[in-house]
Amino acid sequence: MTAGRRGSGAAGQHQREGNEGSTESPHPGTVLSQHVLPILVLVNPQDIVNIASAVRIAKNFGIERIRLVNPEVFDPYRIEGIAHNTADLVARIEILDSLEAAIADCVFTAVLTARERAAKRTVLRPREAAATLRHEAAAGPVAIVAGREDSGLTNAELDLCHVLVTIPTDPAHPSLNLAQAVAIMAYESWVASGGETFPLKPPRNQAAPATAGQLEQLFADWAAALTAIDFFKTRRPEHVMRSFREILYRAAPDGREASLLRAMGIEVVRFLERTIRRGS
Repeated sequence: MTAGRRGSGAAGQHQREGNEGSTESPHPGTVLSQHVLPILVLVNPQDIVNIASAVRIAKNFGIERIRLVNPEVFDPYRIEGIAHNTADLVARIEILDSLEAAIADCVFTAVLTARERAAKRTVLRPREAAATLRHEAAAGPVAIVAGREDSGLTNAELDLCHVLVTIPTDPAHPSLNLAQAVAIMAYESWVASGGETFPLKPPRNQAAPATAGQLEQLFADWAAALTAIDFFKTRRPEHVMRSFREILYRAAPDGREASLLRAMGIEVVRFLERTIRRGS
């Protein structure tokens, strides 16, 4: 379905909301299978900023399907203006009339809630819930459900979901913004689905390890620099340089870094020479 069009989706309860932004995805264009990551369902969201923040978070953590149940406001143009580079995801947002319709095709749903419940329910922490969602996704679509900013979900709506998810917070200040709660759960789902295995971006310009010859030149130039500033006046040069060598060996500089360090030592000597010439 396209944004603003009625269809079927999912929704639930969260820890309290407000208006928050988000950050760029570290691996743009890298998406896990949509049968691995859950559907994000927001029930009766009241603030366009909260919707946009949730959209951005979903994009950050590979969630490709979002369903909104009776949103009080929905404006794709404004959402894209807040959550940049999410037009493709916004275009796929589904609008539903009820939570039942939103989760009708889901085999498992986890609902975010901060409130204590009198009834006996299965309550999980986000990491355990994410692992369970990942396991259940093998059988069909699964969903993360979050509720209204001001009141969360009704008991009847909570009863539609398989497990409750409570994010551990300071009991003196337990409420979380909607986007914050969604971000925690989306991150855990991304990690549980293998997102953490994507390699970190390598350095833009990699250099080969420094050679023994480069390091010997570096040590010689720094010995000259330390001599020039009378560093060895009260210290034994062989002991100092042995320690200096050990420091550099542990640092394991590459060739470019070794050249930079050597240049620093050379410039110390040159600076002193220029200073002496100006003073004579």
